[in-house]
Amino acid sequence: MLKIIYLLFLLGPIVLVAESAEGVGANLYKMRCATCHESDTVRLPPRSQMKDLTSQAILGILENGVMQKQAAAMSHGDRVVLAQWLGRKTSTTVDADHLTNPCSKSGVTGGLDPMASWTSWGGGVANRRFQSGGAAQLTAKDTARLKLKWAFAVPNATSMRSQPVVYNGRIIVAGGNLLYSLDAQSGCAYWAAELPVGARSGITIGAAGGKELIFFGDHAGGVQAFDFDTGKAVWQSKMDNHFTAMVTGTPAYYDERLYVPVASYEEGAAVAQDYVCCTFRGSVMAIDAATGGVLWKTYTVQEPDAVTHVNNRGAKSTGPSGVGVWSAPTIDEEKKLLYVTTGDNYSDPVTDKSDGLIALRMDTGAIEWWKQFRSGDAFNNACMDEENKNCPDAKGPDFDFGSSSIMVGLSNGGRALILTQKSGAVYAIDPDKQGEEIWHAQIGKGGVLGGIEWGAAADGGRVYAAISDEAFLESGKENDLDPNTGGGMFALDLDDGEKTWETPANPCDAHRPCSPAQQAAVTVVPGVVFSGSMDGHLRAYGTDDGEVLWDYDTAHDYKTVNGVEGRGGSLDVAGPVIAGGMVFAISGYDQAGAAPGNVLLAFSAR
Repeated sequence: MLKIIYLLFLLGPIVLVAESAEGVGANLYKMRCATCHESDTVRLPPRSQMKDLTSQAILGILENGVMQKQAAAMSHGDRVVLAQWLGRKTSTTVDADHLTNPCSKSGVTGGLDPMASWTSWGGGVANRRFQSGGAAQLTAKDTARLKLKWAFAVPNATSMRSQPVVYNGRIIVAGGNLLYSLDAQSGCAYWAAELPVGARSGITIGAAGGKELIFFGDHAGGVQAFDFDTGKAVWQSKMDNHFTAMVTGTPAYYDERLYVPVASYEEGAAVAQDYVCCTFRGSVMAIDAATGGVLWKTYTVQEPDAVTHVNNRGAKSTGPSGVGVWSAPTIDEEKKLLYVTTGDNYSDPVTDKSDGLIALRMDTGAIEWWKQFRSGDAFNNACMDEENKNCPDAKGPDFDFGSSSIMVGLSNGGRALILTQKSGAVYAIDPDKQGEEIWHAQIGKGGVLGGIEWGAAADGGRVYAAISDEAFLESGKENDLDPNTGGGMFALDLDDGEKTWETPANPCDAHRPCSPAQQAAVTVVPGVVFSGSMDGHLRAYGTDDGEVLWDYDTAHDYKTVNGVEGRGGSLDVAGPVIAGGMVFAISGYDQAGAAPGNVLLAFSAR
């Protein structure tokens, strides 16, 4: 307790002089941090994301965590100033009087059909990202008439990656360090909450402890729960004690439990020449949705404890490590199994559960079976610099999975799991035969930012996948995206993987930097599939032939319903959410040359 009081005492005076220390903090960041954290070749959080952490959390990272060596040359006072400049104080529900567009106190706004909802990453435990016609209330004919109904801007946000949810006539959206409950029809605000750590994953809705709760993973490796009705914080639980841990994949809710995937920033830390990479191990956890208490935890690296050795370039290395889980788990209600796709190793030696799929018992977390799709894939960000010795001997190619598996039924009565990989490959495997391959197809080139990044979608007969294959020009300029390379939309037959159609991407228009890569997850309703692009365009394709039915450029300024300055940008990570005849999309992404933004957009054909 004395240590905690002492830390608060040290931080307290700095808060009072924060304005006078503004220039000092900015200079410290520029000298000590910006080279790595603002580089397009490094997977470390940019300043815009670090602002979502508390100052206390950042100070802990600098003095006791993964950045301890990098910050060792700084005095304690400088580290405190830097932490205060980067971070923020813990806060709670925003006073209703401070909402610029509050809903009427009667709560009657002519809201969305309460039966139309989208309450998880994949629109259901199978992660099909499919909305049925009755819930979607949107046809191909309607799609061509979609118009912007309202726009809402999150103040001070520069990146919108957390996929919203629609439930009981409301839409829940997160951006920066804020969480909002809005009326889905009008965009008025029921409540807003300030977050101790900003949301990183998508949002999930579930019932627990007699309440309906909002859940999401955060940038600091935690999961947070808020009351759906009031916006009050219910609990916050740390998933992993590694200082680079984060929860990128959306927690999956089922029967008052949350199943949480854990990944990390550590592969980015390897760009520091004196960093011994790596010690993080990915995991999957089951937690009590009412309390956040851990029920079980299963690591994806189960080999003996990491040992330090010297790689072929003469650098110290620690391993095995990595195999983060970047995607929402898929639930097999029939067999009570949990399916998670996995990332690559960060260091040598390589392991057998990277770049694949693991099936776990939902009750205990015991591994039932697994299947690896790419062996020998160890990669960290040092591999993007030929002169950096910290690249593992395996040296990539970073062909891991960022997408959830999709559970589908086949025309022969069998079942399949569809997996989409950063290699540009799509696989169908049999979950009832321990992952035996049914078919696979190659639709992209693949790469560090290539292949299928965040997820495909499936209806009754096809799987729909958008390709990233983002590329950079050889101009020597940082974040200089290739405006003519990447993107494209594909439809494959679920039974045999045969390509039904392909629609190439349009090259970028005049604005720069720009990429036509399609990294965001896609969403399908009967007759129409939606895909967002890094160039800011949200497009709707006919599911029968791939014809573009509707195209909206989100990358512009908006007059918003809450009066906050709004700007759209790149579409990445989250896919559109469709319910009750409306399409909801978030726009803005601030990494690797993409276009920042801060808006939630609501479209309707009515």
